[in-house]
Amino acid sequence: MSEQNLDKIRQIVLPIVTDLSLDLYDLEFRGGTLRITIDSPVGSEAGVSLEDITLVTRLVGRDFDHHDPIAGHYTLEVTSPGLERTLRTPAHFQRELGKTIAVRLRDATNAERRLQGVLTAADDRTCTIILDEPGKDGTVERTVNLDKIDRARTVFVWGPTPKQPTRAAKKEDAR
Repeated sequence: MSEQNLDKIRQIVLPIVTDLSLDLYDLEFRGGTLRITIDSPVGSEAGVSLEDITLVTRLVGRDFDHHDPIAGHYTLEVTSPGLERTLRTPAHFQRELGKTIAVRLRDATNAERRLQGVLTAADDRTCTIILDEPGKDGTVERTVNLDKIDRARTVFVWGPTPKQPTRAAKKEDAR
């Protein structure tokens, strides 16, 4: 599907998603499937609910029936980006500052092909990552051109489990 057709679809989808106080995270057409990825606004405590996905699917489907922006047979899929979300656009990288990401580079000559670390900066052309594995001199910061990235995603980092109180602490609390 051409970029012009995707822009036409975006013009139909964006007002629906915005009216529901959601963000249009991504829009892609691949293999006969139009995937619309919605997300909660940046800084929001709550995520996207199943009810949100159902409502967006219903409203977009109704508008597509009216405007018919895609010729032929296709599958409409509305989804959320999930905990480990794919990063494809500069806006995706800018939205995830401060989070751990994993990156696979396209052509890594004289460098590592896979990087993982905390995303500290992003603009329209590059992103900067503090790598998880520090070098001999301490932390290693790496700036990568976005057009050199084959695949990138956020990494969900599990926090430490809370310690269970010992028997002695339970007896102290009982007093």
